[in-house]
Amino acid sequence: MNTITWIEDILNAVANWIWGYPLIFLLLGTHIYLTIRLRFIQKKLPLAIKLSFSKESDDPGEVSHFGALSTALAATVGTGNIIGVATAISLGGPGAVFWMWLTGVFGFATKYAEAVLSIKFRVQNEKGEYVGGPMYVLERGLNSKLLGIAFAVFTVIASFGIGNMVQSNAISNMVYEHTGANLILTGSLLTLLTGMVIIGGIKSIAKFCMLLVPFMVIFYLAGCMWLLILNYSKILSSIYLIITTAFTGQSALGGFAGATVAHAIRYGVARGLFSNEAGLGSAPIVASAAKTKHSVHQGLVSATGTFWDTVVVCLITGLTIISTNSWTESSSAVETVRLTWNGMGNLGKLIITTSLATFVYSTILGWSYYGEKAWEYLFSSKTIVIFRLLWLVGVFMGALVKLDIVWTFADVANALMAIPNLIALILLVYIVVDETKDFFEKYHK
Repeated sequence: MNTITWIEDILNAVANWIWGYPLIFLLLGTHIYLTIRLRFIQKKLPLAIKLSFSKESDDPGEVSHFGALSTALAATVGTGNIIGVATAISLGGPGAVFWMWLTGVFGFATKYAEAVLSIKFRVQNEKGEYVGGPMYVLERGLNSKLLGIAFAVFTVIASFGIGNMVQSNAISNMVYEHTGANLILTGSLLTLLTGMVIIGGIKSIAKFCMLLVPFMVIFYLAGCMWLLILNYSKILSSIYLIITTAFTGQSALGGFAGATVAHAIRYGVARGLFSNEAGLGSAPIVASAAKTKHSVHQGLVSATGTFWDTVVVCLITGLTIISTNSWTESSSAVETVRLTWNGMGNLGKLIITTSLATFVYSTILGWSYYGEKAWEYLFSSKTIVIFRLLWLVGVFMGALVKLDIVWTFADVANALMAIPNLIALILLVYIVVDETKDFFEKYHK
């Protein structure tokens, strides 16, 4: 036990360090650099949203633009959009919401560039399916099979932790707290539901996510809007507080003396990056499966995921928390969330519980595809059935036992995914620029 504790302490130290200033500077710096090189591609947001809902075509690929986007959103819209926002406010004050929002604005360019490159270098596997992602970009674009393997290994490890066991554990404990249901029963049901969706591959996952994701996001945002209506008199003052404390600092939760501007920036940016995953290289894996006639078409669609996740959902969550003053009355992020929704009584409990459950389950589905494609890159598509069986075992075991060491190890791997991915983005940005010029000259002058 002493050895395990020692390993956990080391992993926690590494995770805290890597998810601190090093990754913040690396990711945010890349966001800004790509924004400049791509001449503020964010201005194409209206077009990107329009393209998201374009009709399914006969272009090469496996799923529609909206199907690929829904699957990516299934993986990114999770507990980070609720508890993660509360954590940022707890540690960085209301100003953290502003910096979190900013990562979504600049992250649009990075998510766009990731998708463009992944589609540009995607391939067809033994089954004739289109597959791609940073591992193929690294191998075919930078001629570095080693970096491709490294990214794939990190993705598989991260998927079983943050995308699988941690999520199933959250659902089983949530159900137990509210109903007292047996963990084995919950784990068995969750495993069955997951298996029924992932057995059909990306087409089945995308089809299900196209139904689940819009429902869960609209359902959650509707609850937030109702809370904001109940506290309408505090909305403007809350917005003012978010903006001003982003540059001046503000007292945070519990016994913490106060959040400086540095705290607001660090925790706001860190939680924003963790939530939207722009730069980590996960979303372009599913973007590569989209039916598209041009890499930029799906690149723009994929980039809207960052907008919906951070610019919309995270911002509304932050505004809701601050307008209810729950952040000033609690000592933890979880308690902040509970107090925020207490104002609506049992209805509030129903909304937040349903939202968390669907957010968590969608993450399991989205990350199953990320892990599967990384596994395929390492071991070929013929071994996919092995991965899916291991995935279901992970879901079941995660529902029964919380393994902190698995979470921490996966957390580190998740951060390490960014390093080879960002190398490819920076070195191959000229291809993204050329692809962008070609697209707008041909289709949208």
